[in-house]
Order: sequence, then structure tokens, then C-alpha cells
Amino acid sequence: VQLQASGGGLAQAGGSLRLSCATSGRTFSSYNMGWFRQAPGKEREFVAGIRWSGGRTYYADSAKGRFTISRDNAVNTVYLQMNSLKPEDTAVYYCAADGGTSYSNYYFNAARYDAWGQGTLVTVSS
Repeated sequence: VQLQASGGGLAQAGGSLRLSCATSGRTFSSYNMGWFRQAPGKEREFVAGIRWSGGRTYYADSAKGRFTISRDNAVNTVYLQMNSLKPEDTAVYYCAADGGTSYSNYYFNAARYDAWGQGTLVTVSS
């Protein structure tokens, strides 16, 4: 599976952005999907994840209540709606695909994902 992230840009604190991750391949609906981010000088960290069916979502504490992950299997795309943005949300955001089972056990672990998009930069000004 190939992934293409888009939707990043500049936002003011308190604003919103919606990231999209379009995928190629006919098996998108079988992949669990995640969003990660990496700020300058920091390690890549988990933001949000969604099971292949869309029936279960997972969030980092920093994202709970502000971000929403969703997917549309009909158009092979996963989204990250980001509201109430903060300057500390500034990072390159990556989408990733996982084809494994027991996703609930490792959704936060970047090493378990099979494929990654190229990243999209989100900058939040204060």
C-alpha cells in the first residue's frame, strides 16, 4: 500500500486543520491506520489510530478531545480533524498503515506499522 498525506499548513492557535491520507491499492479496508507526528528535535510520537473497520479509535492524551480520526473505505482515505490547535502541535504529521491483528495491543508503536506516507507539515502560530 502507498500513502499520500496532505492538508498541512499554517494555522493560528485555536484554529483547525484537516489532514487527509489517500492510499493506493485495493486492500485499504483491511488496514488499521494511524497518524503520528514528529516535532523538530523530538522523536516520532503516536497521535491517533483507527481499526480497519472504523469501529474503534485510539488517541494520545495530547489529542483527546481535540482531534478526530476517521476513515472512508469507499475512497481509500483516512482523515485527521484537528481542532483547538496549539503551538505544541507543530510537527510533521505522518500517516501509516498496519496490516496486523491485535491492533489494540500496539497501535501506539510506530515500529509495528508496515507502510508510511511522506508527511505533511503543520505549523501552529501563537
